Amino acid sequence: MPEISILMSIYNTKNKDYLKKSLSSIFNQSFQDFELIIYDDGSTNDCFNWVKDICKNRNNVIFLHSDENKGLAHALNCCLKVSRGKYIARMDDDDFCSLDRLSKQLNFLKNNNFDLVTCNVNLFDDRGIYSRIIRKSSICKEDFLKNSPITHAAIVAKKYCFDIVNGYNEEKICCRVEDYDLFMRMFAKGVKMYNLEECLYNWRLDKDAYKRRQIFKYRINEFLIRVRGFRLLGLYPKGLIYIFKPIILSIIPIRILNKMRKS
Repeated sequence: MPEISILMSIYNTKNKDYLKKSLSSIFNQSFQDFELIIYDDGSTNDCFNWVKDICKNRNNVIFLHSDENKGLAHALNCCLKVSRGKYIARMDDDDFCSLDRLSKQLNFLKNNNFDLVTCNVNLFDDRGIYSRIIRKSSICKEDFLKNSPITHAAIVAKKYCFDIVNGYNEEKICCRVEDYDLFMRMFAKGVKMYNLEECLYNWRLDKDAYKRRQIFKYRINEFLIRVRGFRLLGLYPKGLIYIFKPIILSIIPIRILNKMRKS
């Protein structure tokens, strides 16, 4: 039985080089006792064939496939159902991580009284790293007011963290904010979370990502998730001034958001 199950959902990955770099950073980890579960969420380009070609002759990769796009939450729940590891890690198909990421995060969980660990991340695009997300190490419920304090794709967690909340919420209002919803529900159940103050993960965040996030219906989703999640965490009345943040951000031009992020 593998110690870690790594969950990856793919959907119309832009090019094969992104996949190669992402998968290479997993296959060359210093910690090797893992299985990689890849779910193709109804892609209409060749990315599922690309990933099968890149992973050929590897016996620790499990492929899952859907003929239609059902969303990230559904894809990751399907991966969770077949996972066998004591720990769950995430990885996105166009990101890459340091080669000691898994060993450092796993060692931390084994030697400290925490259930889920993430890390600081580098932000990059096709021109290279342009910024970093640096967060404090300890995580309290007030940290969920501004944004999710957890970088979703950079987590390693004990599997029971997912079991006690029945995995990802597949409701439509969770689209694009399924991780925010997940971590608030986990925290409310007593899951202890920590952020390693080392940049072990590289997150591709380009202008296209901002365009997707600016779609108004996704901002409405985040508003609704905040309303529900803040109530669950007992963040009212303080949370009232934060629930409207996504609505306000939806009217800020993308070029200004890009400048804010890079600064």
